[in-house]
Amino acid sequence: MQKSGFSSLLSGAAIFALLLFVYAPQKTLLEKVQDSGELRVLTRNSATTYYIGPHGPTGPEFELVKAFADYLGVQARFVVDDNLQSILGKVAAGEAHLAAAGLTVTEEREKNIRFTPTYQQITQQVVYHKGEKRPRSIKDLVGKNLEVLANSSHAERLTEFKRDFPGLNWVESEDTGSSELLTLVAEQVIDYTVADSNEIALVRRFHPEVQVAFSLSSPQDLAWAMPQGQDDSLYQAAVDFFKHIKENGELKRMLARHYDHVRNYDYAGTPTYMRHIQGRLPNYQELFQQAAAKNDLDWRLVAAVGYQESHWNPLAVSPTGVRGLMMLTRVTAAQLGVTKRTDAAQSIKGGARYLRILFDQFADVPEPDRTWLALAAYNVGYGHVKDAQKITAQRGGDPEVWMDVKKSLPLLSKHKWHSKTKHGYARGTEPVRYVENIRSYYDILRWTIDRDAPMREKTKPVLAFSSPVL
Repeated sequence: MQKSGFSSLLSGAAIFALLLFVYAPQKTLLEKVQDSGELRVLTRNSATTYYIGPHGPTGPEFELVKAFADYLGVQARFVVDDNLQSILGKVAAGEAHLAAAGLTVTEEREKNIRFTPTYQQITQQVVYHKGEKRPRSIKDLVGKNLEVLANSSHAERLTEFKRDFPGLNWVESEDTGSSELLTLVAEQVIDYTVADSNEIALVRRFHPEVQVAFSLSSPQDLAWAMPQGQDDSLYQAAVDFFKHIKENGELKRMLARHYDHVRNYDYAGTPTYMRHIQGRLPNYQELFQQAAAKNDLDWRLVAAVGYQESHWNPLAVSPTGVRGLMMLTRVTAAQLGVTKRTDAAQSIKGGARYLRILFDQFADVPEPDRTWLALAAYNVGYGHVKDAQKITAQRGGDPEVWMDVKKSLPLLSKHKWHSKTKHGYARGTEPVRYVENIRSYYDILRWTIDRDAPMREKTKPVLAFSSPVL
């Protein structure tokens, strides 16, 4: 009898435990993500999504995801996958929490995944080499060598046109990225491709010979892709996040940080720059690398500064008396121990050291704004940038955000403002253009150096997924 009672007691405890497990509240996906401290994200390498910049990972999608991860109180873990079908398939299978990969919202894709609210609009555009006859319509693409990204919204759009133009044919590339397809047009390997308007704007700095022929679509939405499912907690958090950054203006500021500097870029100067990369840079590349390494800087950034200053001409002289490859003033050169400003090695060493000093003076400013402020100071002087930061604060902006400071720098040429500053008058529009030019020169140089080694080999996936996370 005692044994039977003990057995009954155990059975009762087991049943009670089972009931607790069954009826206890289960954690939501959002809670699981926050408990793990990790948001798993699929992305792809491109100028409009994710790439390695002078301060590490960057790109519009990278910055958006990082902000979302901060919003959730977790860390973002990125996996780079340049195959769109693979990305969409992994998301649909629950192998990632989301994909942030410059994805266009289409009805076909919505059959398997769901999209967050849109964060940007683009237009699909047909591009051609400016030395060739411009196609005016889909009809002009028939019988031509047209190649697009496999499983892309571009391929979907072309499929729609094929109903009316049966002779329209194209190749879908599995292992060539959208930027690389634009390169193939520039090199006249293929006649045409289709790309998104935002990517064309960035890549045309590398290939000004690439021209837009016509738009293939009306404006379309870009959004993150998330798995379908009954648990909406993480999806709803994304909805709330986008509502928040749209209302407070942060989304607009993020996109401006990545695209505004391209608007005023002089595409006509790119061929000259590319010639100098091939002809002049090899004479100084090792000097840039050595000086940058000694000062913990990206050599390509130091080289971009040198190009902006002198076009890599060690004998350059400005009307104001600054001279040399890095265009140092007599006073600055003396402070840095540069005895001969027209000596390329001394100039590069001095310029890199001066840039390091400016970086350190803005040590409290987060990247990438720290870099842009330091570059502005290289051009106009540290004191004037500090004055512009104070003006920025007075006008209600953030003195540590380049996008706010760049609006205040031009005010240094206006008496109303410079009369109240410590360092007085300055031609404040010059450092703004200076920084924007260097950003483009850096991007072009990075692209040129890396184009013979695919980015996917240089940027290994941070984390490999072996099982669903949902």
